[in-house]
Amino acid sequence: MNEISTFNPTGVDVQSPETMPHSIEAEQQLLGAILTNNDIYDRVASIIGPQHFYDPVHARIFEIAAARIAKNSLASPVTLKAFMEDDEGLKELGGPAYLARLAGAAISAFAVKDYAQMIYDLAVRRDLIQLGRTISDKAAHVDVASEPREQIVEAEQALYALAEQGQSESGFQSFLKAVTDAVNVANAAYQRDGGMSGVSTGLIDMDKKLGGLHRSDLLILAGRPSMGKTSLATNIAFNIAKAYKRGVLPDGSEGAVDGGVVGFYSLEMSAEQLAARILSEASEVPSEQIRRGDMTETEFRRFVDAAKSLEACPLYIDDTPALPIAQLAARARRLKRTHGLDVLMVDYLQLVRGTGKSENRVNEISEITMGLKAIAKELDIPVVALSQLSRQVESREDKRPQLSDLRESGSIEQDADVVMFVFREEYYKEREKPGDHDLEAMAKWQEEMDRLHGRAEVVIGKQRHGPIGTVELSFEGRFTRFGNLVQPWQQGSDREF
Repeated sequence: MNEISTFNPTGVDVQSPETMPHSIEAEQQLLGAILTNNDIYDRVASIIGPQHFYDPVHARIFEIAAARIAKNSLASPVTLKAFMEDDEGLKELGGPAYLARLAGAAISAFAVKDYAQMIYDLAVRRDLIQLGRTISDKAAHVDVASEPREQIVEAEQALYALAEQGQSESGFQSFLKAVTDAVNVANAAYQRDGGMSGVSTGLIDMDKKLGGLHRSDLLILAGRPSMGKTSLATNIAFNIAKAYKRGVLPDGSEGAVDGGVVGFYSLEMSAEQLAARILSEASEVPSEQIRRGDMTETEFRRFVDAAKSLEACPLYIDDTPALPIAQLAARARRLKRTHGLDVLMVDYLQLVRGTGKSENRVNEISEITMGLKAIAKELDIPVVALSQLSRQVESREDKRPQLSDLRESGSIEQDADVVMFVFREEYYKEREKPGDHDLEAMAKWQEEMDRLHGRAEVVIGKQRHGPIGTVELSFEGRFTRFGNLVQPWQQGSDREF
């Protein structure tokens, strides 16, 4: 590899193309090995492509060889000669005889992966140098239309696009490997006393129904305004972060053995408002009192103690409004690389922006849900996205939501692995209060209110891995807290949190 000069008395750009990091020898060795034994191509195809070669002639040789091998044809110095006889670059290197020299000089096939990785790494270095130059040139060119903030976003996206390149595709895997993975997942669930293969939500009945939050799943949590979607999402996020324990996983790697690191995109509420909700739940001080600062000394002490105990919770909040799906993915990757990431929450789906290329809102929502599912699969984590429901719920006699009530429902229903609806009948019954003069109706209404008070339902409308149905939870509006509902046949108090 050529050394890059650092001393430059002439003032000429030292990063000229001639001094860019590269290794002609590695490229020659790799091409020689492929021309000698075509099977080697399959071992390096997932690492490099023609664009990673420094020498353009080498890039063309690789491209033609790859095209022939893909057609099950032989790629050798003799067969490639016919395609490259008129290549001016090859003529400069000695013509078709150069191909024969490449094959003759190939030392060994065992090191080809190392050569391929070296060529790829050097190509990334060249891309980084080029990207640095582009950023520098754009920043130096003062233009009214190009804001510095926009340039930062562009540079960040370009860097993350570069970071994600070269990750070899998994491609086909044997059935044996797939079965082994399935057995390992079942074993993990069995080891947790018949618990779950996924991350526990902290809500017993919901965990029983879902088996926890499964990796690579997209879960949609939908509901009408004031049903408690954000409250339930923050409760689950807090429960997971609070239970976080790091240790050695069955495969020998380090990670979360209980709970997990949570990323929370709050596109509607500020980080401070979201934190206040979580503190309200933890300290049992009503959130409106926290907002007003109207607390007794005991309540304030509880509030401060809760804040101290939550300091170490691995819960990360991003409250950037109208975040594009590409940015959302890039930031999630960054969080996973820097702090780890086990669960991602998005509040809420309709506030995420698409790429702007979609002609209508339905297509944009489809692009966003596909993007969220892609994040779940790529980062191998559950993604919980909140969603609004259409107003048609309000016009029905039975206000219990169903799949067709999802706004722009087609793509959401199709891409999601689990669709859940938060429903509190108490909210609607409260608005049906009869007049004080009708004592019989008032008594009946009061009886209904007593039955419904402090109860909520999570209706599972779709689940790929298990049954649909309803999970009953307790709900304390003052602390915006959902909890486990103790059934009548269970001993103890009416509700347990």
